[in-house]
Amino acid sequence: MKKEITTPIKNEDIIDLRIGDIVYLTGYLVTCRDDGHRRVIEEGILPKFNLENMAILHAGPIVKENNGSWDMVSIGPTTSKRMEKYESEFIEKTKIKFIIGKGGMGDKTSKACKEHKVIHAMYPGGCAVVAAEEVEKIEGVEWEEFGMPEAFWIMKVKKFGPLVVTIDTEGSNLFEKNKEVFQETKTKEMKKMSKFISDFKH
Repeated sequence: MKKEITTPIKNEDIIDLRIGDIVYLTGYLVTCRDDGHRRVIEEGILPKFNLENMAILHAGPIVKENNGSWDMVSIGPTTSKRMEKYESEFIEKTKIKFIIGKGGMGDKTSKACKEHKVIHAMYPGGCAVVAAEEVEKIEGVEWEEFGMPEAFWIMKVKKFGPLVVTIDTEGSNLFEKNKEVFQETKTKEMKKMSKFISDFKH
């Protein structure tokens, strides 16, 4: 399935998506990575921008100031797994609906996605400049004291993607399922190899 989602996101916008589906996002997208997650969970401070039914991107962008406004230069996703210890609580506190990053996330996040009807998707690696071109405008920034990569950049995007769904609202996890398939295949091949070596010796 290919689908375009527009913020604010309702349950019915994402509930039919399944792992492996392709999604494009239009509307608001904000960057929030390690320091932002830590501030929300450990310090109990929420950003002024309301994240309810919105989308976040695990990324450390490069931004250029331009006569009082900002231009996006590069915005490559960062490894989502780094936020695993915070993401479940972050979902609960902020009521976000869509998480974007690099790679997959773990079991705690999968359970939270199922409970709160949230999806996680990955942006293709190595496309930071392409992603920047999909940012129509930077509307604001919070938490600048964290520095450019960790600040909370508020963006308007159009058809941001392609995004591959890695955790759906049923809690299915693409990366974990791929690990299971790999392990099953590895076990079968190892048995074949062991038999071949045994037969060869005899």
